[in-house]
Amino acid sequence: MFQPLPLAIGLRYLRAKRRNRFISFISAASILGIIIGVIALITTIAVMSGFQREIRDRLLGSVAHVTVEGVQGGLAEWEAVIALAERDARVAGAAPYVRREGLLSGGRTSAALVMGIDPSAERAVSELADRMIVGSIDDLRDGEFNILLGDQLAMMLGVQVGDRVQATLNEFSSTPLGALPRSRRFTVAGIFAMGEFTADSSFAFIAIGDAQRLLRLGDAVSGVRIRLHDLWQAGAVSGELLRELPIEARVSDWMRDNRNFFSALRMERTVMFVLLSLVIAIAAFNLVSSLVMLVQDKQADIAILRTLGLTPRQVMGVFIVQGSVIGVVGTLIGVVLGVLLSLNLGTLVGAIESWTGRELMPAEVYFITGVPTAVYPSDVLSVALVALTLCFLATLYPAWRASRTDPASALRYE
Repeated sequence: MFQPLPLAIGLRYLRAKRRNRFISFISAASILGIIIGVIALITTIAVMSGFQREIRDRLLGSVAHVTVEGVQGGLAEWEAVIALAERDARVAGAAPYVRREGLLSGGRTSAALVMGIDPSAERAVSELADRMIVGSIDDLRDGEFNILLGDQLAMMLGVQVGDRVQATLNEFSSTPLGALPRSRRFTVAGIFAMGEFTADSSFAFIAIGDAQRLLRLGDAVSGVRIRLHDLWQAGAVSGELLRELPIEARVSDWMRDNRNFFSALRMERTVMFVLLSLVIAIAAFNLVSSLVMLVQDKQADIAILRTLGLTPRQVMGVFIVQGSVIGVVGTLIGVVLGVLLSLNLGTLVGAIESWTGRELMPAEVYFITGVPTAVYPSDVLSVALVALTLCFLATLYPAWRASRTDPASALRYE
């Protein structure tokens, strides 16, 4: 089908001036449609990938890659767990923690997740130290009963650094008056902003020693948080830890804990890919129209080629070459422009905001400034393959019609 003669004739038809300008217009519209479709698809997938990466990074700024927790509510042998984890070259750090739900009361009252942490070890497993707006993670000194609050939580409580808050935890003590919750007043020593609403509106951090005394845990902790060099190794690392741990414990990882959320993002991305592929499909239908009209316009030429010995298969190859070249040109231009637009979309949005004087993505609404994009070669390749496949399929029917041309009928009135 793709012998040199059909290839040469197909390329010659592309270079030749056409008698019918309407066919030329339809061909140009087909190329333009393919270009626009490829640009739209690459840019949209890049933006969705960027948002997914941004959400994942901000979520994992406060959530560990792998978590080991005690089955009965406490983990006494946490030093052995940390020693075992740190022997793995894939582990970047491990730190103990104490966790309890409770209520915080300042000017107002709000539910919170109170985490007891070791400041020196916490740097290896989270970005808390780098996300401090006021104060420092080192202000969590054992025995001083200081607390760090998320900026949204501090706003809901109506407190600032230096104010006092009452922490009432979901742990009860037996007293002559009955079961009473554990409670203690803390001093607000710092405010952080992780950039993820759940963490900023519900997380509060205290020194791990203060948490152990308040909850009467002794030397036990709630669990161990583990951070990896490669977050995509979380499933493998958690599985190996579960098999090697000398104690009974529950091991989880970020992919398993957030499976539904990231599955929904992946599904949304797939649906958008399919829907925007229809733009390319519409351009491919235009290509069908232009090739069908071209076949009608070239009936006499096809008949002469047939009488000179060109087989129906070779005639079919001529028009497949012509349509495929149009598809390749449109796809290549669309890929180049789509990648360039995706890489410079943040700058373009910033220029539009400066020109209009309006913020397109307010930080207080989206908690993300600018438009994050992530251009992955696999995504670009997928878009290019979809465009080329649709364009190739669009050439088959017109080429088949050309191959069915009867030379005698075509030349009857010539």
